[in-house]
Amino acid sequence: MPLSPLAGKPAPVDLLIDVQKLVTAYDARKPDLDDPQQLVSFGTSGHRGTADDGTFTEAHILAITQAICDYRTTEGITGPLFMGMDTHALSAPAQRTALEVLAGNGVDTMLQPDNGFTPTPVVSHAIIAYNRGRQAGLADGIIITPSHNPPRDGGFKYNATNGGPAETDVTKRIEDRANALLKAGNLAVKRMSYEAALKASTTHAYDFLTPYTPLGLRALRMFTNSMPRVYRGTPTWLSLLKRRSRSSIKHWRRSATKTWLRLTIIV
Repeated sequence: MPLSPLAGKPAPVDLLIDVQKLVTAYDARKPDLDDPQQLVSFGTSGHRGTADDGTFTEAHILAITQAICDYRTTEGITGPLFMGMDTHALSAPAQRTALEVLAGNGVDTMLQPDNGFTPTPVVSHAIIAYNRGRQAGLADGIIITPSHNPPRDGGFKYNATNGGPAETDVTKRIEDRANALLKAGNLAVKRMSYEAALKASTTHAYDFLTPYTPLGLRALRMFTNSMPRVYRGTPTWLSLLKRRSRSSIKHWRRSATKTWLRLTIIV
């Protein structure tokens, strides 16, 4: 694949998105339920789209989150739900909507403090660590990210009790239920205001990064130890991160302080 002429350069103005316009569309636009492209559609474990064309709106997230709550009830999943988001513009609005529904359904929800960002593996690790040794009261999770998709896109994924992306039979059930809710006007969605959801007894601040840092540190040490010894005695810089990895910045900074590596982060 040839190198893009834009590589390493600031994005041209014509490629930048209007974040406020995008967020306004997320809140205001209603999907056309006669258009199959605007229904909930799970790909690799989650729904992706953009508010610009009516494929990722508040209505979608209301329906999907309620469908996840219904699935948890049916399957007897009663532990906490770990929810994280990345830095895409639609992730924060989607997390706000999801929390309103989770609180409305009485689901204990674990969030990074101060609306912080959480890398996908950190959410998976939190689920696995919580469930280790448990036979009941298992946790699951929601990861709000479209992964490598463009900045205008949003994504909403469900992670099962094993910490990984839910299997296709599970996502199909969630998809079908979400679309049924959408077509019924989301009347069966249980929801409270965002302000009430933040204060709900089921909403908990959770530090995702500290428990995960030792794992990242182990990987970083493996990398640095594999470097020729001559580089270990001289200042060394490792340049990170891809645009889609910005939610990992705090994690890498914390890990780097535990090694001799000098870390330069490029965003």
